[in-house]
Amino acid sequence: MTSGDQVQAAGGSRPGTASTGEGTGQAVAAAWQVLAPLMDLVTPMALRVAATLRLADFMPDDGTGEGTDIDSLAEHAGASQEALVRMLRHLVHRGVFTEPRPARFAVNHAAALLRTDQPGAQWLNLDGFGGQMDLVFTGLAHTVRTGEPAWEQVFGQPFWAYLDANPAISASFDAVMAVDAGNAAVAEGYDWSAVRHVADVGGGTGTLIAEVLRSNPHLCGTLADLPETAARARHYLAGLGLDGRCHVVGQSFFDPLPAGADVYLLSRVIHDWDDAAASAILRRCAEAAGSTGRVLVIEAAAGGDAASFAEMNLRMLVLAGGRERTIDDYTTLAASAGLHVTATRQTTERYLVIECARV
Repeated sequence: MTSGDQVQAAGGSRPGTASTGEGTGQAVAAAWQVLAPLMDLVTPMALRVAATLRLADFMPDDGTGEGTDIDSLAEHAGASQEALVRMLRHLVHRGVFTEPRPARFAVNHAAALLRTDQPGAQWLNLDGFGGQMDLVFTGLAHTVRTGEPAWEQVFGQPFWAYLDANPAISASFDAVMAVDAGNAAVAEGYDWSAVRHVADVGGGTGTLIAEVLRSNPHLCGTLADLPETAARARHYLAGLGLDGRCHVVGQSFFDPLPAGADVYLLSRVIHDWDDAAASAILRRCAEAAGSTGRVLVIEAAAGGDAASFAEMNLRMLVLAGGRERTIDDYTTLAASAGLHVTATRQTTERYLVIECARV
């Protein structure tokens, strides 16, 4: 039964037959047209399976008119031929992939986003963090009933403990987080002229601090993250020839941080945590920054896309108990850590830089 079948079963396709009158029947039909696409789990899961099996990697672009036969695709993917052809035909009818000849499939513009070298593959792969980040929503009812994250309910451990215990997922998490979040805008749009030393706290594999250092040759840097992630950052920065300008420290940001930097960056870190933990992280940065340093918090802007903000706010709760915040929220949070907001700057349509100093 498809979502369309469900609409018809609910009477939504026969406006005017409702006992309460034709107008009510039409309203019900219109309401079902809104609800039906939101109910569909078939297509979202088919997309994720296609990304997980790397199907787009094994197909030519649809302009060739040929496509790859289903036998070859099933062999490459290690999949059932019968099940695979059914799934692909469903996706073809949803505008992803084409079938130029019977049982031969090709990649169109939408399907090309599922190729391994594209960000979409990272976000949708069920074997990686991106796919698991979506699967955790099977525990949404638990979160709504209790107010607690669903990650432990779905995967057996709290979010951060799960990453620690699963190095492959931890590496996938780092890769997903490394997808550009306006790094160039931070590197080029913020005034770094009076800064000599910048510390990236929870800096992941180093993509942000690398961009900042490359755009500002006078800077040196420090990156702090947990030991396994720090090791990946060392490798990444060395590959760019930046290891001589950036010291990498493997540690938690709940512990005392290396002191002496002029600026401490927290990019997409604070929203992972509830207020108590977020305040503790900010307090560590404030301690390290001292009376003359600054703390830069880079997070989503509440005044941007309201729908995206609402989705991410829910997502952060379900994953790890974090939350998105408004400027007023960040101002209050900063005050709890002995900081005050001195300036805000919109670096991209989505992201905001909040500059803080010691009170």
